[in-house]
Amino acid sequence: MFSPEFGALGLQSELLAALYELDYHHPSPIQQQSIPLLLEGRNLLGTAQTGTGKTAAYALPLLQRLTPAQPTPQVLVLTPTRELAIQVAQAIESFARHLKRVRILAVYGGSSYGPQLKGLTSGVDIVVGTPGRLIDHLERGTLKLGQLQALVLDEADEMLRMGFIEDVERLLAAAPESCQRVLFSATMPPAIRRVAGTYLNDAEQVQIASPTTTLDQIEQRYLLLYGRQKTEALSRLLETEPIDGAMVFVRTKEATSEVASQLRANGFKAAALNGDLSQAQREECVAQLRQGQIDIVVATDVAARGLDVERISHVFNYDIPFDTEAYIHRIGRTGRAGRSGRAILFVTPQERRLLRGIEQVTRQTIALQTLPDAQQISEQRVATFSRRLQELLGTVPAMEKERLQSLVENFCQQHQIGLGELSAALAWAMQREKPLFAAHDKLVLPATESERAKRTRPERKAPEEPAGPMVSYRLSLGRQHKISPKDIVGALANEGQLPFAAIGRIRIHEQFCEIELAASVSPTQVRQLKKIRIRQHAIELEPLRQERRGKAAPHKTASRPVGKNATPGKPPRGSKGEKGASGKKMPAKPRPDGGKKSH
Repeated sequence: MFSPEFGALGLQSELLAALYELDYHHPSPIQQQSIPLLLEGRNLLGTAQTGTGKTAAYALPLLQRLTPAQPTPQVLVLTPTRELAIQVAQAIESFARHLKRVRILAVYGGSSYGPQLKGLTSGVDIVVGTPGRLIDHLERGTLKLGQLQALVLDEADEMLRMGFIEDVERLLAAAPESCQRVLFSATMPPAIRRVAGTYLNDAEQVQIASPTTTLDQIEQRYLLLYGRQKTEALSRLLETEPIDGAMVFVRTKEATSEVASQLRANGFKAAALNGDLSQAQREECVAQLRQGQIDIVVATDVAARGLDVERISHVFNYDIPFDTEAYIHRIGRTGRAGRSGRAILFVTPQERRLLRGIEQVTRQTIALQTLPDAQQISEQRVATFSRRLQELLGTVPAMEKERLQSLVENFCQQHQIGLGELSAALAWAMQREKPLFAAHDKLVLPATESERAKRTRPERKAPEEPAGPMVSYRLSLGRQHKISPKDIVGALANEGQLPFAAIGRIRIHEQFCEIELAASVSPTQVRQLKKIRIRQHAIELEPLRQERRGKAAPHKTASRPVGKNATPGKPPRGSKGEKGASGKKMPAKPRPDGGKKSH
């Protein structure tokens, strides 16, 4: 079956079939206005927020306009981050699932050049990438734009904010004049308008207003953390939040099984809900959630569509959605029937842009969630343990209680131990699998923007006095490698996951760089940083010896007897056998009296 409303826009049957399978039934406003224009080959300048359906708005018509069996790229999509590049490439692949042999390649920094070079040289139809890595391939001659039919700038204002505008203009200038150009941006600052005026001067303009969304019954919070910390953070929140039932949303069906398995290992009643389940299995999972047999369901967006369970008090966005509408649908699973609910969003440092997009579209500021520490978890476990004891006391039959009490008293007398000591041993046995007094290590979370601003403010006031002890390192790249401070900071922060506050002064020389890193950076982190590559080059990070910091190291000299008026460490002036800089013996200097000895 097809999606008839998309069919009315002029899309071919293969694309309509893919849309139907992906549950796209009604085009969004940006799709309704953009698809017909792009099918006609027009240039387009679109103003729309993140999450309004821009990817489908340009991907569907450009897929339909592809020329079969062309060896070089036909469509180039520029994105500001590698995460968005991967997302866009995956989305285009899903739209093209019924088209014959459409080759799509994601090109971005921080990944190996091998697969990218293989894809570009063997032939590709659509390339999605970040400006820096695309420029690298352009300079190497592995990215050929001579036959390019369309060029898309996605999130243009974000690329401007990240300092990519020069690279963007270079790619625009390298594209053929006949190339169709598409620019989408949430805002239109002067620099973006200038680019649009230069390269899209005849473009059709489409502007989509942000939808007003009321989510008054739902308390929204976000937690800033690294990806590897998600499972630990989720377990802590599930223990300390007043949860009745919970939905945990992830991006892939594989992740549903992995996260549900990890939660069960931590003692939670959790189940996975994904597209691999039959309808009967899906209905059984929902029924178990309603009846309290399970408390947590880990699901994908597609699998959770239509799910309505009133006892869901919390929604955890384990993986932040790329589409803001998906976020709204997710958190709408809680706060049902006029009840209040809570939605907690996990955000990695690289996903702050998606958080801002959600806040813009929902027109709500999402507050920062604090992560429970070991003391809070212990307090919650003790309270739960106390409730369990009270429930047990109320369920023991009177006759059994008397017999067991007599047994315990006799045991204490026989072994001469106190009742409190025995009670502690029994309590310890009850909590052995999950100790009441948690020993959780403190998680070091990424710094928020306000925290980074506070840390850098003293540096701006007194740059000669760093906020903390720093250690100098040497990078084997310099001006001759065409690198800039933003390249170094971006690589260390994004690929090395190093906080901005840990990066100090950077001095770029012709053949190498000097950079200061916080003394708190561990040897393990340094070893990880050594693996980073910038503009195809290994950085070869090494500690900088003190004598190399702007001063030449003193020449070493062999020890020899020192005369009365001689300078220590140097041979006496005019002595025979003195060597010059070349290492050859130099003749002795002539004496003022012609070499005659005075008597």
